[in-house]
Amino acid sequence: MPFDLSPVAARVLGCLIEKQLSTPDVYPLSLNSLTNACNQKSNRDPLMALDENTVIRALDELRDRKLACLVSLAGSRVVKYEHQAAAALQLEKDQLAMLCELLVRGPQTLAELRSHASRLLAALDAADAERHIRDLAARPDPLVVLLPRQPGRKEQRYAHGLCGEITSEAAPALPLEPARLAVQAGDERLARLEGEIATLRDTVGQLQRQFADFRRQLG
Repeated sequence: MPFDLSPVAARVLGCLIEKQLSTPDVYPLSLNSLTNACNQKSNRDPLMALDENTVIRALDELRDRKLACLVSLAGSRVVKYEHQAAAALQLEKDQLAMLCELLVRGPQTLAELRSHASRLLAALDAADAERHIRDLAARPDPLVVLLPRQPGRKEQRYAHGLCGEITSEAAPALPLEPARLAVQAGDERLARLEGEIATLRDTVGQLQRQFADFRRQLG
C-alpha cells in the first residue's frame, strides 16, 4: 500500500506512536496534547509550530489511510486519538519504534536510529536493528529508504518512506533572521485574533437571534 503523507501528517503519526510507547498511561491523546507533542522542542527535527486546525487536517489525512482513528473513552470529556500503524503496516514493536524515530527526527544513521529508539523500548541489539531496517526497506512499498552518502559523512542515513519517493536530501534550512521570526509571529498572532473575532461575532449573532425569538414568544 503506497503512502504519500504530508510532512505534518508524518509528524502527527510519529507523535502518536511515540506517546503510546513512551507514556502509555496518558495515551490515547487529546487534540491539545497531540498538538503540544508535535511542537516539542526536544526529539524533533525539524521543529514545527502547528495549530490545532492543522493537526486536525493531518489527522483526517491519516484516518483516510487507516493510520489513525478517534476514540471515545468512558469518563473522558474530550475525543482522543490513537494510531493504527502497527496493524495497517504490519509492524513489530521494535520496527514501530524505529519508524517513529524517523518520523519525528528525520534521517539518521543506523547507529543514531538504534540509540534514539532505545528511549522507547529496551536496548535494541545492533544485529536486530540492522535486520529490522533491512526488512522495512525491502518491502514492495518501502517504509525505509537508504539515502545517498553526503559529502564529508562516513555513514549513510536512512529516512522513512511514508511521504512518497525520496530523490535526494534537501539542503539544511538556514536559520531565519530575528526580524523575519518577529514578523511571522505577528502575522500568526493577527490571524489568531481575526479567527477569535469571527467566532465571537458568530456567537453574538446567535445570541441575538435567540433573544429575538424569546421576545417574540413572550409577546
